[in-house]
Amino acid sequence: MKKSALYSLLFALFFAPTYLLAQEEPKDTLALAENKFEDSFYESLKQKGMENYDKAIASLEKCQALQSENDVVYFELGKNYLSEKKYKEAYDNFEKAAIIDPKNRWAWVGMYDVCYETHDYNQAIRIVQKLVEFKVDYKEDLTSLYMNTQQYDKALDLINDLNQTVGKSEKRELYKAQILQDAKYQGPEKANLISKIKQFPKEESNYIALIFLYSKSNQEDKALEIAQQLEKEIPTSDWAQVSLFKFHLNNNDGVKAVNAMNIVLASEKIDTKIKHRILNEFLIFTKNNPQFDKDLDHAIGYFSKDKEVKVAKEIGKFFQTKKDWKRAIQYYEMHLKSEADDMETIILLMQAYTENSQFDVLEAASEEQMQMFPSQPQLYFYNGLANNQLKNYKKAIASLETGIDFIIDDPNLEINFNLQLGEAYNGMGDFKKKDTYFTKANALIEKQKLQHQ
Repeated sequence: MKKSALYSLLFALFFAPTYLLAQEEPKDTLALAENKFEDSFYESLKQKGMENYDKAIASLEKCQALQSENDVVYFELGKNYLSEKKYKEAYDNFEKAAIIDPKNRWAWVGMYDVCYETHDYNQAIRIVQKLVEFKVDYKEDLTSLYMNTQQYDKALDLINDLNQTVGKSEKRELYKAQILQDAKYQGPEKANLISKIKQFPKEESNYIALIFLYSKSNQEDKALEIAQQLEKEIPTSDWAQVSLFKFHLNNNDGVKAVNAMNIVLASEKIDTKIKHRILNEFLIFTKNNPQFDKDLDHAIGYFSKDKEVKVAKEIGKFFQTKKDWKRAIQYYEMHLKSEADDMETIILLMQAYTENSQFDVLEAASEEQMQMFPSQPQLYFYNGLANNQLKNYKKAIASLETGIDFIIDDPNLEINFNLQLGEAYNGMGDFKKKDTYFTKANALIEKQKLQHQ
């Protein structure tokens, strides 16, 4: 918020003789007074440079005695007092300089400096309103001061004025977003944006801002109306499709929704978060409209380079929570084509195969993964489980007895291994070993119960 201020310290005109007195005083007296002033002023500058502010002030007081209406002297006194954090004395001297010469901008800047350092933002507003007369750039400071004093209506008016006259800035846009969190300011801003759209029908940003405000206040019909108006005025606008997409989904018009979605997802103008939201909404739509599965697959392709969100994997998880194992498998497999070593997804896929009773596929997939990751016990478990279901008991025992040695601090997995070993030996007709492994499993279960009591 604060502006840096530089002020030229030497002005020849302030060292000039007082001509009104020239006729009454001898020339040598005048010269002596000038020399004393000049010497004291230079001494004050020297002492200030060495941060001897008390000595600088003492020298300036000598200057003040010689030229009591010299605004530069008061300005310099203000600067020295400000350096000593004597804020009242600093403000009084800056103010005196401004009274002597109201056009001395730097005296007003000095008062602003004091107000800023003492957090007297209300007084700072009055000072900056004066500074705006010297330089319109101070309107930026005024915006921040209105925000600090919670005068949001004035801040919003000034932000809109600056946006129109000098263009938008990131800082002002953040301020505006903060203000518009409060519903009472949204009405005037909507009116402002409607006016701007009428005045500048080809300015896309005004439509976008108004659509956002209508959506935020649950006025979806109004948001759609503006989106359609935007599409009409600017047919190439990608942003119009954001609202039209939601409208088409609500109308259960999947074909038009897909068309709008593809435009949005392909756009470089639209934020990734908005794209993720649209994909999530389409995902929910396809759950009840599986005829659009291919369109969902196509949409996922737009996120292939997204390093933050693994879209295919997350969609797989979505379908898994809905117990739609077939579709969960489809998206886990899609994800693993690009990230084959994602162990979390591999295990999720193994579980989905199990839930979908695809034991032959599970056996082959787990066997392949065991070759790639020979120390992952979960893979041996799923291979043993698959072979048990396929009645390949010897292969099940071999996998399970190998994998159990890799278990580290995972009692649940150890229980499941023992249960599967019991099932395998039961299938082999070795009931003694069956009982041994079932007993081990029961002992682990009882141990867990005691630990959780």
